[in-house]
Amino acid sequence: MNKVRDNAAEAVADIPDGASLAVGGFGLSGVPEVLIRALHEQDATRLEVVSNNCGVDGRGLGILLAAGRIARVTGSYVGENKEFARQYLAGELEVELVPQGTLAERLRAGGAGIPAFYTPAGVGTQVADGGLPWRYAPDGTVAVASPPKETRDFAGRTHILEHAVTTDYALVRAWRGDRHGNLVFRRAAANFNPLAAMAGRVTVAEVEELVEPGELYPDEVHLPGIYVQRVVRLSPQEAADKQIEKRTVRA
Repeated sequence: MNKVRDNAAEAVADIPDGASLAVGGFGLSGVPEVLIRALHEQDATRLEVVSNNCGVDGRGLGILLAAGRIARVTGSYVGENKEFARQYLAGELEVELVPQGTLAERLRAGGAGIPAFYTPAGVGTQVADGGLPWRYAPDGTVAVASPPKETRDFAGRTHILEHAVTTDYALVRAWRGDRHGNLVFRRAAANFNPLAAMAGRVTVAEVEELVEPGELYPDEVHLPGIYVQRVVRLSPQEAADKQIEKRTVRA
């Protein structure tokens, strides 16, 4: 039951080329930066990433993106990364944009063993009708477009069928965790991290504070250890290295 690994490099060493990854974080809050940097050093490529966003230039998943190591992204927000936009418009990157609540539920459903669900989000748009550019050709034409989705009416309202997401691996960041993999997330970092962790077949968690089993009260655990296979303890310096995207202060 001791799921602790000696370091981040060991924890991500077996992630192969072409692996799919669910990655926690929202903007730069709760991003598993240490695991991402270890994966960057590990050299796996052609990765397929499912995450709310793809980091920013030079931070988070933006590090892997700039190195040309990501082949496909499923996400809901991509507006803070110029390199992301360049690769997408140049036809170097395949992108599936998903409504944010739908993405959250697709990850949760994957972890709960629910293969698909119906939602009204996206009805009457290209999300439902198809035609969203997933990948561009070098000449600017659409090389791959999203397909139309199955619809069904419930109580007189149209819904679209969305499929659950499961991935080969998940990378997440938690505030506290124990050696059994039970995790507690703090404030804004509780964003997509629990959902990403549920969706991964092998979930790796970096934790700011590692405690012994029994030190976490059962009712404060946000994610039970059944969803977590590997735990990496961060150093105080790594735990304190937190950035924000845009700092706003009063004059």
